[in-house]
Amino acid sequence: QHSLFSAFSKFGPLYSVRAHRNAAVAGPGYYAVIKFYSSGDASRAQHACNGQRLFQKSPLKVCICTKQKVFQQQVLALNSNKCQELANHYLGFNGWSSRIITLQNVSGFEDENEELGKTLWKRSLKYLCAVEVTMPNHGVCTRGVGLGEADIENGEDPLEFVTATRRVQKLAAGKALSSAFQKILLVVLDNGKVAVEYNSTQEEPTDSLTEEELRGLIQVNELSLEQFDFEEEEVLSDLGFDDKLPQEEALSN
Repeated sequence: QHSLFSAFSKFGPLYSVRAHRNAAVAGPGYYAVIKFYSSGDASRAQHACNGQRLFQKSPLKVCICTKQKVFQQQVLALNSNKCQELANHYLGFNGWSSRIITLQNVSGFEDENEELGKTLWKRSLKYLCAVEVTMPNHGVCTRGVGLGEADIENGEDPLEFVTATRRVQKLAAGKALSSAFQKILLVVLDNGKVAVEYNSTQEEPTDSLTEEELRGLIQVNELSLEQFDFEEEEVLSDLGFDDKLPQEEALSN
């Protein structure tokens, strides 16, 4: 996989590289599935690498995959780690910035459950985060909102509560960053130049509100949880445990 990544990443950023052993009926050897962000990069890689000996003695057969997974009118959003990877590649590390506008504790009341004659308390922890992404060289600024939540089995354990709070805050921040990037279009030209446009079809009220209004008007019951249906592990993959985020009400609740 490392050799494949090194060979094909020369043509553009890669979403993923997966190598697999051939089925028994196909004989010894391997095949790989390489996903590019750009179909143009994939096409150039296919033409340049097909029939070539890239890092092995026998030539590789490279073709464009014709089987595409069909989603029912659903556009899957990139997680925050992938969004930052693309932004760094096309805009540079200094070509964009992000900041947290607000991180609110919007936890509800505890749920009381009875099981085998015992009363068990399960605490639901929820944080709502609003993030602003700015690309100063292109005059583009956008915002995103994300909701992180988790259930705490033992709400009376301070260490478990603080750890869960930290984790939910990071999850909300990652989802908000991904949401902000969904409104940005990167237009990559053949000459290598990159233009950035704001995708007005994804415009939301959060983009036009002031920071004071954004902090005061966000209501959890007005959000559709379907838009935050990300894989939690992917969202958290770019967030280190030592990242500094506000510990709002971490101990007071």
